[in-house]
Amino acid sequence: MSPRFESLQRSGRSYLRRFGSKQTLGSDLKAGLVLGVESVPDGLAAGLLAGVNPLHGLYGYLAGTVGGALATGSAFMTVQATGAMAVVISDVPQTQSGADAGRALATLALLTGVIMLALGIAKLGSLVRFIPTAVLVGFINAVAISIVLGQLDNFTGYESSGSNRILKAFDTVLHVFEFSWPSLLVGVTTVALILLLERTRLGALAMVVAIVCASGLAAFLGVIAPGNPVQLVASIAEVPNALPGLALPDFSLVLPLIVPALSLALVGLVQGAAVTGSIPNPDGRYPDPSADFRGQGIANPAAGFFQGMPVGGSMSATALVKAAGAKSALANLIAGAVMAVTILALGPVIGFIAMPALAGLLILVGFRTFKPHDIVMVWRTGPIQAAVFTVTFVLTLIIPLQYAVLTGVGLAVILHIARQSNRITIRRWVFDGDSPLPRETAPPATLTPGELLILAPYGSLFFAAAPVFEAQLPHVPAHSERSVVIIRLRGKEELGSTFIKIIDQYAGQLATAGGALMLVGVSDKVREQLAVTGVLTRIGAERVFLATPAVGDSLTRAVTAAERWAARG
Repeated sequence: MSPRFESLQRSGRSYLRRFGSKQTLGSDLKAGLVLGVESVPDGLAAGLLAGVNPLHGLYGYLAGTVGGALATGSAFMTVQATGAMAVVISDVPQTQSGADAGRALATLALLTGVIMLALGIAKLGSLVRFIPTAVLVGFINAVAISIVLGQLDNFTGYESSGSNRILKAFDTVLHVFEFSWPSLLVGVTTVALILLLERTRLGALAMVVAIVCASGLAAFLGVIAPGNPVQLVASIAEVPNALPGLALPDFSLVLPLIVPALSLALVGLVQGAAVTGSIPNPDGRYPDPSADFRGQGIANPAAGFFQGMPVGGSMSATALVKAAGAKSALANLIAGAVMAVTILALGPVIGFIAMPALAGLLILVGFRTFKPHDIVMVWRTGPIQAAVFTVTFVLTLIIPLQYAVLTGVGLAVILHIARQSNRITIRRWVFDGDSPLPRETAPPATLTPGELLILAPYGSLFFAAAPVFEAQLPHVPAHSERSVVIIRLRGKEELGSTFIKIIDQYAGQLATAGGALMLVGVSDKVREQLAVTGVLTRIGAERVFLATPAVGDSLTRAVTAAERWAARG
């Protein structure tokens, strides 16, 4: 047997272990049944929230759950359409109406998956840490409000008007007397039943029971008040008792959909990272974030090709399947099978679900997604974080979400650069005879002849901080004979061209005035940069001291060389 074949066998056995064993089958069956049943109304609600045919939400749940179970690095991650992703989709006009809306949705899911997959293949699982907490808190809490405001029409039965959700909400409030009381009653009943029944042994299945009961109430109200019927899923979509057919993407929509796809990928991956970082695999190890990126990237094209909306790692669904007793990835596969059986067996029955009941469910989800304590924490962190939060929060409410999240990230990067550029500080090191340790003081404003000055810069030496660094260097007068400035660069693995230019200019000023510049603690990379730019030659290779494992060694050698140089002068 060849070594390659043996390696493939080991990989195959390792992969199959993610689906548990005979001992875990019972637990996975129970957990998969709970998640599968709960996902039917939840998937329909996600489609409703996205402003598309609710079946696209259910199909996305089905394909995403199965694809995620087969492909993610996490054994438990449930890949479904999250609320935040659904709200982003609702702001993409190509998916909202027209004969090609289904193909646009398939294209959007494909692009989202390609971006996720590319990031995963490039092993950029740590990328999400570059998205600031202030942006996430602003985005998620604004999404929570958007979820609530976006469902007021379905909840009240009044069709509002306005250019965004805020204006539509105001219009709804101003027309209270035009509400459909049967729709409002069904919506309120749904919320009340969920809050009541989830405290019983039903647990997560309370949502399913509440939706069924509220839909039954809608049917009853339709009999006693036929002139004011409650809208049903069947009113806006035909629900077949068949699995979804293939939906081909429309590649002419790639350019207009690339920005929404990028936003969806970022949102989905960030929410999925919460699963990766908090729920370990059965072996006790936490999943590889990049592997979860790849898994979500594979699940999205599967969802799109089978008429589903884009999906991502869902913390709520993952927590549900774990709480229901899941022991392996088989639980998610079973959940997908349960959804498929439900569609095949009860497809037409799904059409009788009341739209206000789904709206009530979503409004409850929106209220629970809102996290005021996170807002307070960010607000107290500082003015920059508060500004990033405020801009992201406001923009998310008033402009399409795909632009809001990218704008928030961009603003955070700009403010971070501005803040870091002002954090560079230069301190003077003074060695007293009584102690081997240096004492830090402020550097002098002007260099004096014959002075040996040791400077230690603190902070990031990137291009935006260069003017701040240069302003703190002591002024070199016309005559500074035998003066030496030693700049300590230990820990600076790389310098930008702006900083190298400043060092070159300062060395030239010192040389013209009769002094010298020395660099200590220099890394191999920085020395190479100085060499290829010609600065090493102008400073003098003998005045650049490489860092060694012994801290202070290069500085000691530089001080000795400086004293000898000054004595010779």
